[in-house]
Amino acid sequence: MTMPWNHKSDRTQGAAATDEDQLSLIPAWSVILAIVVFGAVQYLFQVVMPHHRHEMLPMRIIMGYSWGTAFATYVLLIGYVSRDVKRRNMSAGLWMLVVIVMPGGIGAVVYFLLRQPILSRCPHCNTEIASSIHFCPQCQFQVAPVCGRCFRGVQITDVYCTQCGHDLAEDQTPARLRIYSDQS
Repeated sequence: MTMPWNHKSDRTQGAAATDEDQLSLIPAWSVILAIVVFGAVQYLFQVVMPHHRHEMLPMRIIMGYSWGTAFATYVLLIGYVSRDVKRRNMSAGLWMLVVIVMPGGIGAVVYFLLRQPILSRCPHCNTEIASSIHFCPQCQFQVAPVCGRCFRGVQITDVYCTQCGHDLAEDQTPARLRIYSDQS
């Protein structure tokens, strides 16, 4: 069960997400297809298009690895988008079409620029809310700590507001959000 004091804002959620968490979004079919694509490009450069001059061998090897890596990475990116789009409640068919059809990775760039934030649920009323929201718009439940003066988001370990310098100990913060404050 996710507790309100364990809730992270967009800023800390992105920093807290490890590389393993992001890599686990890449499906197995995408990894296998990327390996096959890499192997196919190597076959193309080493067997189908051989050059009889041996001094061209280093260039052929470099080009084979470069193009193979580029195509395999694109396949992995498509796999990542296929999982990420579902996690963000977006239209999977539309975004997969955009990423695959638009040339040169432009579709992936468009996806990353326009993707929706990951939604979480209010622990009090179960309404879907964005991670950057500090109060639930339906029930006014405080889901993240805020400064009592400027009402901007703060970390639960902060002593003073980073925006206005207000002493956060003076605020009447709910006990569930003061779990890490000094008890002295």
